Amino acid sequence: MKVVLPLDDIGADLATAGGKGASLARMARAGLPVPGGFHVTTDAYRAFVAGFHDEILRAAGADPGRIPALFAAHDLPDDSAAEILRAYAALGDGVPVAVRSSATAEDLPELSFAGQQDTFLNIGGDALLDAVRRCWASLWTPRAIAYRDRNGVPHGDVALAVVVQELVDADAAGVMFTADPLTGARDATVINASWGLGEAVVGGLVTPDTITVSGGAVTDSRLGGKAVMTVRADGGTEERPVPAALRGTPVLDDAQALELAALGARIQELYGVPMDVEWTRRAGAFAVVQARPITGLGPRPEEWNDSLKGDYLWTAGNLGEAIPDVMTPITWSYVRLFIEEAMSASTLPGFDLVGNIGGRFYMNLSVVHSIAAAMGMRSRLSVVEQVFGRLPAGLQVPLMPLSRWEIIRRVLPMAVRLRRRVSRNVKGLPGFLAASPRRCEELRERIAATGSGPELAGLWEREIRPHVVTSSRMLEAAGRQGGATLVYTRDRLRAMVGEVTAEAMLTGVNAGGELASLGPVLGLARLARGEITRDEFARAYGHRGPHEFEVSIARPGEDPAWIDAQLAGLGDPRAGTEALLERQATAREEAWARFASRYPGKEARMRARVRRWNAVVRDRESARSENMRAFWVLRAFTVRAGELTGAGDDVFFLLLPELLALLRGDRAALDRVPARRAAHERYAALPPYPALIVGRFDPVRWAADPARRADVHDARGAGTPVSDTVTGFPGAPGVVEGVARVIAEPEDGDRLRPGEILVTTLTNVGWTPMFPRAAAVVTDLGAPLSHASIVARELGIPAVVGTGNATMRVRDGERIRVDGERGTVESLG
Repeated sequence: MKVVLPLDDIGADLATAGGKGASLARMARAGLPVPGGFHVTTDAYRAFVAGFHDEILRAAGADPGRIPALFAAHDLPDDSAAEILRAYAALGDGVPVAVRSSATAEDLPELSFAGQQDTFLNIGGDALLDAVRRCWASLWTPRAIAYRDRNGVPHGDVALAVVVQELVDADAAGVMFTADPLTGARDATVINASWGLGEAVVGGLVTPDTITVSGGAVTDSRLGGKAVMTVRADGGTEERPVPAALRGTPVLDDAQALELAALGARIQELYGVPMDVEWTRRAGAFAVVQARPITGLGPRPEEWNDSLKGDYLWTAGNLGEAIPDVMTPITWSYVRLFIEEAMSASTLPGFDLVGNIGGRFYMNLSVVHSIAAAMGMRSRLSVVEQVFGRLPAGLQVPLMPLSRWEIIRRVLPMAVRLRRRVSRNVKGLPGFLAASPRRCEELRERIAATGSGPELAGLWEREIRPHVVTSSRMLEAAGRQGGATLVYTRDRLRAMVGEVTAEAMLTGVNAGGELASLGPVLGLARLARGEITRDEFARAYGHRGPHEFEVSIARPGEDPAWIDAQLAGLGDPRAGTEALLERQATAREEAWARFASRYPGKEARMRARVRRWNAVVRDRESARSENMRAFWVLRAFTVRAGELTGAGDDVFFLLLPELLALLRGDRAALDRVPARRAAHERYAALPPYPALIVGRFDPVRWAADPARRADVHDARGAGTPVSDTVTGFPGAPGVVEGVARVIAEPEDGDRLRPGEILVTTLTNVGWTPMFPRAAAVVTDLGAPLSHASIVARELGIPAVVGTGNATMRVRDGERIRVDGERGTVESLG
């Protein structure tokens, strides 16, 4: 039996020296700066406990509190004690040492057991043997026993070695992670540093400095409070206050941080995995006292960030409001297919019109502005503003790196083809809208009936994809059939009669046929009155909801609990939506009377123009609704693919070509799923990103910045001023005072009490059931033609949209005044 081994001994493996000891031996043999010392082996531990091991196991199951006394009652065997003291004497005369526990089930890639056993610092002389015995006893603390139980490690199989090392009387120490433990980023090293010995950092007693190194440079550095430090004291250590002059002083300068990160890189190269490293510094020299794999890091996440493609202006407005979630890869594939067919008018061949930034949908406004500039249509950018929202004053839009003539050359042929396509599809729009609901039901039934992967792949090619393409093109046609009708009718009316009268005259979209955005809430009212059944409601409106693009999330029609929750919040239908519509109908006729009195010869022509406005809005919203019905088909297709292939919900993390390959038997892409799941979880844990992004954007670093802005991020550093006021587009006129209810997710809608003011980042059709309860609506995102504006206008609810900063400035529960005519929101204290 070997009681002691030299620190760098080749025999110091996991079974003999425990996880910590084996790791230190490996680093010492590799020439890394590890303080000298030796191992007290697991054989020595087993020899010590041999006479009372069974008693220890019984106590572990019944009364762990008895175990320390069992250890204290036994002395080390004489031969073991002598060998330990000889090895200690070889280190030098009275050298202070660190005595560290090293269990055989420790520092494994899956389980760290960090902090489960004890360490004793500044030990010397006769106290060494007692420290070794107390380390052995710490294998049986209630915390260590519980940790092994949770992780299925049998108690009878474990043993404890002890590492005895020269104590570095450190002036600074800390922990280093060679991958970011929060984000999983493998290209970043994160260093925690504080004054004194490292126990204050490891034990969580101090807020250390945090330095991030990436790409050979310090990319982030934050001072910690560093209130206390662990220092040597007689027979051990103690915590003392850090001198005031040192609290505000960085522990490491940039050069030292880079040197330490380079040491971390050497350790990671030795082990081949990201490492958690405990380090010390004395007189400018670094040493390593422990290193273990980072547990719980998971696979390296993929990076989803189209902002890295160039210096462009990206917006989350308009379509981004309809896609509020971090998208799964398969949803992103379907969205790209939809965009290719529904928004070809705004594309510039060779450049991306839409992007995936941290999993969220953004549109490239640099493309739109570049086309407008090349075509001499800058004066008509107000159309873009009313669709995507207003840009902050002074924000310069970066244009695409193409000459005017090159843009015209690329765009013109496409514009001609588009005009023909829209003209053709507009004629087929009524028939499509009438047939689409039944066709989607048929497709979902056909999908459910498929019996094999190849059969489902064939159905995709023959029937599912063609329907999705047709649906997308019909939405394109519906949105473009009126030309500029949506914008110029509204502008002209406002110029003639003012904001309030104009907005009242433009309502009534729902009067000439159901407005699809109001469909779910009107359907709920009919369901509450017993006019339709739950199945009829689900068939008509079950495809609409707050997450209707994201195919990994069940549709409301699949979720009875969603219908129950919406009915519970509906209240009296007559006092809600329908009463609001009736009130607005009265206001509309009064507005028309004022117009007729002021312009007696123009009423008939203007009524015809407004009917055209209403028809365009209705067709656009109906086509959008049927497009969402097609996305329900896509969800059914994806779920069935998971069932037929046995891949389950892994299919949501494939791209469309990979999913089709899987259906035909190629499972190779499933290897990418863990990294994509990790990316999705990483991005979904972050707050929603800014509404506007200029240039390159790192979602993780932005989220970690306490000074982050939710309205705009400009990588050029030009920074638009932060506004202390809350202003936006007048979405729907009227002045209301009331309690603000700031709501982040539609699932929290039950927090909105009748008569309160809804304040949120964005709304889509899934938020509509809340509108009748709201006295007013205020959003960060939005424009006059966004969902919030259209629905609020129809219901006569004052609204201010596209403020950019309402959720940052308005406190939940405070009283505010909303002026939907001027587009202002004021705090009433």
